[in-house]
Formats: sequence, C-alpha cells, structure tokens
Amino acid sequence: MKLYDYFRSSAAYRVRIALNLKGLTPERVFVHLRRNAQRDDDYLALNPQGLVPALVADDGAVLTQSLAIVEYLEETHPAPPLLPPGASARARVRALALAIACDIHPLDNLRVLRYLVQTMGVTEEQKDAWYKYWIDVGLEALERQLARDAATGRFCHGDAPTLADVCLVPQLANARRVAMDLAPYPTLTRIEAACLALPAFAAAAPARQPDAETP
Repeated sequence: MKLYDYFRSSAAYRVRIALNLKGLTPERVFVHLRRNAQRDDDYLALNPQGLVPALVADDGAVLTQSLAIVEYLEETHPAPPLLPPGASARARVRALALAIACDIHPLDNLRVLRYLVQTMGVTEEQKDAWYKYWIDVGLEALERQLARDAATGRFCHGDAPTLADVCLVPQLANARRVAMDLAPYPTLTRIEAACLALPAFAAAAPARQPDAETP
C-alpha cells in the first residue's frame, strides 16, 4: 500500500489513525497542500479531485475519500474492528463520523478558507470567525448527543475506538489550531484524552509526521 498524505490534513489524519489501529504501515508520499502540490499533473492523474488522502491498495486500486478508505481497511483488515456489531450500532457510529466529516470539516477545509480570503476578500479575522463558528455548531451538537446517550462509553461508542473516534480526534486538533475554547465540550475532550492515550492515535498526530513543519 501507498498513502498520499499531508501532516496537517485532518482527512489524512483519520486514515493514519485507522492504519495504525489495524497495524498497517504503508509507503508514504507527502503532498504539500500549502504549496499546491495537490494540483500537480502527476497527482491529479492519480486523484482528479486534487485532495488528500489517496491510498493505492495492494491490488493497485486508487482509493480516495477518507471514510471510504477507512471502510476499505475495515473490510480488508477486520481486526480490530472499527465498526461495532449490530446494524443500529453501526449506523450510530457512521452518523457520528459523518456529522464531522460531512457537516463540520468541509466548511473549514483549506480550499474553502482560501476562497473566502482570496476571492471573497474577507479578512483573516473574519476567516477565523467563520472557522470557529462552524466548528462550534458541530461540536455543540456532538457534545449533546454523546453526553446523553447510553451507548457512549470510554469512547464515542462503548469502550473501544471506532470510526467515530477516528474522525473526532482530528477535528478537535483542528479546533485547537485556532485556539478554540473546548471547555464547553467535556464529553468530547474526555473521549479525546482516552484516544490519545493509545499509541495508534498518538503516533498519527500531525506533529509526529515526517513532513511536519515547525510553527
């Protein structure tokens, strides 16, 4: 396997966590998003969306979109499982993951933020306000859901990490990058701490990647 990665991409961060949990160590290729390496012809030939991550599977198939990649890993390397047994439980975990990957993350993606500044002409302060607002909206809903749901355990679902945790930890890391106050989300930060105590999550952190840049 070969993973096309960028240390600061939260979507790539999700895949790194899943790979670590599954005990997989693919070859790594780093695509520097802030230098627009994702728009290079060679990379666009691989992934026409020009996004990371992309995973070249053992059979040569090129997989894109982080949740599709994680589900592929779940199907091809089922242990340890990232989806719980039972249709309802799996739907709950997928819903939590999608609330982050589809409702929070896209609004704060690098290309959206660039459009706000470079095309719409918003100030850096306005851009950061946009970023924080949409993260707050999403995290507030997740906090309410997880805090009141009996299915929540040490992790988002029960006492083992799932696809939901794989998505939650990178989103909270993004929030911290813009100095957001996470005190209103004690359930989320409690779960985050449980995740980061696991080597698979800790090793996937942006600062620990070979392409990481100092602030």
